[in-house]
Amino acid sequence: MQTSLYARWWLRIATFLAAALAAASAGFWALKLTAPAIEPSSSKLVSQGPAAPTPQVIARVLGGGQIAPAAPSAVALDSAASRYKISGVVAGKNDAGYALIAVDGKPARPFMVGSQVSDNLLLQSVNKAGAALATSLDGPVAIRLDLPKFEPL
Repeated sequence: MQTSLYARWWLRIATFLAAALAAASAGFWALKLTAPAIEPSSSKLVSQGPAAPTPQVIARVLGGGQIAPAAPSAVALDSAASRYKISGVVAGKNDAGYALIAVDGKPARPFMVGSQVSDNLLLQSVNKAGAALATSLDGPVAIRLDLPKFEPL
């Protein structure tokens, strides 16, 4: 009696799949049993997220610490706004951020929103266009500092 050609191939495919499944199972258990044991407490990874930037890092990113240009003329020193020169800002959500401000021709320093810039003014707010100085956080803006316009080369 002759068997069909297709019947032989089904038998061969089924035998191959059974052998492959047995080999995969044996390999899995061999690796599982020979793997070193891991302590449960050391296997947990704790992610704190990115660290909050410090004012010094913000100053370095915005070019702080560089020597400011020559002091303005005596006529320009008469106005209060000429005492302050803004070099850069990092504006965040919810009125948070930093501004890089030079006071009285000194090198620029980073100021966080709410920090004291000079004797009677503090940094009230920052945005992508500049910063605002005021005597209090909820008071009227005393001086608005606008960033210089970017001109591509």
